[in-house]
Amino acid sequence: MEYSKEFKAALSAFSGPEKDKLIFRLLRKDKLLSKKLYFELIDPETTDDKRNSMEDHVEEQVLLASKYVGNAKYFLTIVRKISAEITEHVKITTDKFGEVSLNLLLINKVLENNSDLSRQRFDNVYKLYIYIINKVFKSLILIKKLDEDYWMEIDEYLRDTQNKLLENHYLQKLCINNGLDFNWLECDRIPDNIDQMMKDIKSQGFLR
Repeated sequence: MEYSKEFKAALSAFSGPEKDKLIFRLLRKDKLLSKKLYFELIDPETTDDKRNSMEDHVEEQVLLASKYVGNAKYFLTIVRKISAEITEHVKITTDKFGEVSLNLLLINKVLENNSDLSRQRFDNVYKLYIYIINKVFKSLILIKKLDEDYWMEIDEYLRDTQNKLLENHYLQKLCINNGLDFNWLECDRIPDNIDQMMKDIKSQGFLR
C-alpha cells in the first residue's frame, strides 16, 4: 500500500501523545514489528549474536525432532516450524548471510538422520525430500545475491549438504530427477540464472 502526501501530512499532524497511543496500538497488533523495533532500538545483542543463538536453536530442535523421523509427515511439520523461525529471525535482523547459513544448517541437520530416513518407504518420505530439494534450490538463489566475501564460509555448508545428499541413494536420484545439479553446490559454480532455472523446472511439473 502506498501512502499519499495528504495521509502522511495528516499523520504528522498528530500530537505527541496521540502518536504514542497509535504506535503502541499498532505494535500490540504486530508482534513481528515489535520485535524488529526492539532489536533496532535497544536490544544489546547484535545480528551475529542472534544468528549464533539461532544456530544453537536449530541444532537443538532438529535433535529433539529426530525421535519422530519414523513419522515423516510429522517430522516435516516440525522442520517447517523451525524454518519459519529462521524466516522470523531474518525479518527482524535483515540477516542475509544467516538466511543462507541457517537454512543450509537446517538441511544438513535434518540429513544427519539419513540412515533412519533411508529405511522408510519412499512414498512416506517423498514430501520431505521434495521440501529439502526446494530448500537447496532457494538457498542457491539467495547465495547469488550475497556478497562474494561470504562464499568461502558458505561453501563449507554446501560441501556438507552435498555429502549428505549423496549418502542417501533415493534422495540423490530424486535430486537428479528434479534438475538439481550437484556441481552447483559450490558458490562460484551456481548458474547466474538459477532463479529462472528453478521456475522453468517447476513449470515442467517438477519440485512438487
